[in-house]
Amino acid sequence: MNRRSLVLPAAGLTAALALSACSSGGGSGSSADGTTTIRFVAADYGSNGQNPTQAYWQGVISAFEQQHPKIKVDLQVINWNDLDTQVKTMVQNGNQPDILQTGGYADFAKNGLLYPATDVLSGATQQDFIPAMSRAGEQEGTQYGIPFVSSARMFLVNNALFRKAGLDPAKPLKTWDDITAAATALKKAGVEVPLGVPLGKEEAQGESFIWMLENHGGYQDASGHYTVNSQANIDTFTQLKTWVDAGLTEQSPAAVNRTDLQKDFASGKVGMENGFPGQLADLKGMDVTWAAMPSKDGATNATLGVGDWVMAFKKGGHKDQIKAFLDFAYGKDNTVKFEKEYNLLPVTQSAAAALQADPEEKALVPFLKILPTASFYPLSDPTWPGVSAQIKTQIGSAVSDPKKALDALQQAAQQAGQ
Repeated sequence: MNRRSLVLPAAGLTAALALSACSSGGGSGSSADGTTTIRFVAADYGSNGQNPTQAYWQGVISAFEQQHPKIKVDLQVINWNDLDTQVKTMVQNGNQPDILQTGGYADFAKNGLLYPATDVLSGATQQDFIPAMSRAGEQEGTQYGIPFVSSARMFLVNNALFRKAGLDPAKPLKTWDDITAAATALKKAGVEVPLGVPLGKEEAQGESFIWMLENHGGYQDASGHYTVNSQANIDTFTQLKTWVDAGLTEQSPAAVNRTDLQKDFASGKVGMENGFPGQLADLKGMDVTWAAMPSKDGATNATLGVGDWVMAFKKGGHKDQIKAFLDFAYGKDNTVKFEKEYNLLPVTQSAAAALQADPEEKALVPFLKILPTASFYPLSDPTWPGVSAQIKTQIGSAVSDPKKALDALQQAAQQAGQ
């Protein structure tokens, strides 16, 4: 996959979105013979030019157009590194596509550019989505973000290193006290990194959120107010600081990115860490255990869920054609094929059931089981991308001074919402 994880789009689209409301453009429409062309912009999940998503979508579109000869789909697949910039330009020029598949929807929805999901999905398609994923696509009670693919996190243990330290990898770690005891034993056994905590800017917002959830914390409360410096979150980073100070983690978590830690885990240097499905291919043949996340008190097994999104723009007025294409594209066979192709988790119940029944996909089953209960970033909040960007670069310092770092981020989050 071209991206190392499912991520949110860059901040800074709001002004562009406001401009688009009074701009002209399009590029899709009806021809003299009654054929309607809709524009579809999608992200490329390939890696370094390998396994490009263009081929997948061309196959879907070809089959769709055979069934719907009066609808043509104009496809543009863009590398994740360039997608946000190019979409921003399209919106500024009033040339937004009919359908966009990317990492977030909040700004587009806030500015009134999107169809509600109910307008562009049949009832059967909408009811097939995993409910938690549909709820994550809502803004002020209306769903605009249509889930496309997802991922979730689980606790990953190197069984060989556990046995080396005299630990039983089959005995689940349920509490943070269990983590402390295991990490201490791993350190005594000479394991280089007993507990991996990557708080570098690559994925610090996700790693932090996982630990916050395991202490009943998070970035926002139920009312949508930021709670970055809540006592629960301060206590969480106080625990992380304790592990860092005891030498049970990397020496400087803020300087360690998730990709680098993954490589260290795969090479046998790390005893345990928070993991995700994208690691499965790298860990083939390695003796590991995927388990529920240990929590502070053992009373919760919350986990982080992440996702990418499809959205439909109103400007072209092609609601019926969009609906026909999305209902086709979200068919079980299409969704299962994509998830297998890129080692991602499904967003529909039918695809999840199919993957669970597939003997070749046994490794995904634990992730599929926890996905319906996963917690998501505050995706519906248009300020989140900007706040997330600050968290990525600054929250690593919280393992040195939890309250100071989280207070500063809380202030920045509140200012972003003003």
